[in-house]
Amino acid sequence: MTTNIQRAGMALAMATLVLGLQACGTSTVSKKISDDGVAGEVVFPDREKNAWLKEGTFPNLDNLRQLAPGVTKDQLYDLVGRPHFEEGLAGVREWDYVFHFRTPTGVKTCQYKAIFDTKGLAQTFHWLPAGCGDVLKPAAAGERVVQRVVEQPMAPRRNVALSADALFAFDRSETAALLPKGRAELDALAAELRKAKSVERLEIVGHTDRLGSTAYNQQLSLARATTVRDYLMRAGVPAKATDVQGRGETQPKVMCDQVDRAALIACLAPNRRVDISVQATAP
Repeated sequence: MTTNIQRAGMALAMATLVLGLQACGTSTVSKKISDDGVAGEVVFPDREKNAWLKEGTFPNLDNLRQLAPGVTKDQLYDLVGRPHFEEGLAGVREWDYVFHFRTPTGVKTCQYKAIFDTKGLAQTFHWLPAGCGDVLKPAAAGERVVQRVVEQPMAPRRNVALSADALFAFDRSETAALLPKGRAELDALAAELRKAKSVERLEIVGHTDRLGSTAYNQQLSLARATTVRDYLMRAGVPAKATDVQGRGETQPKVMCDQVDRAALIACLAPNRRVDISVQATAP
């Protein structure tokens, strides 16, 4: 009797977890998004309430001009970075950003949205305010000189994903828990960045798998990202600005349902990672 009740309870908990994960992966703010990536009503999220990167970024205009229907999430990530709001990867139908642009009259701030079809390809793109899209139009001959004066060239961005299993001992986050392979990878990255003319920005984001409580995973991911930042700083990386985030279990790369715990842990390995985004100018 007790065994049956326990099994029923476990089944209910597993079903609730699956439904929760599905809900997180398919939530949107725009309404009536069709299978081919067109919204019946485009809705932008509240920047102050929902953006985790409220300060936004200054995107590369040439990268923005390459965004067109059919780009994948990986291509979008590579060109303009990860979304600035609470939006994950699997099943998510829209990504939102906060972008700033330097103009002759000052800095212009805009929100940008990409909406995906059911295959995960971006098909429609939207601006708030709508006129923000004008920044992608080629400048007139007279304006081009002004842009050269007021705009500084953007340093190229490089993204590095490091396996947490290779970086840290299991369930650990402190510097003493860094594994030899992890230290070697960080030393190689630090040596490369020390050669740069300048490192404008260093963004480090820790991620965990779904095992363990949400609060614990958030703390572990932030602690690991902080340790990686501190290690690079001690190794002489001259970053002008750093940003450390812990995303916990909220942005998985893979979904696993193995019953055997060892097999489940192995399957979830890609979710345990530290993502490093570097904006640096070559020597």
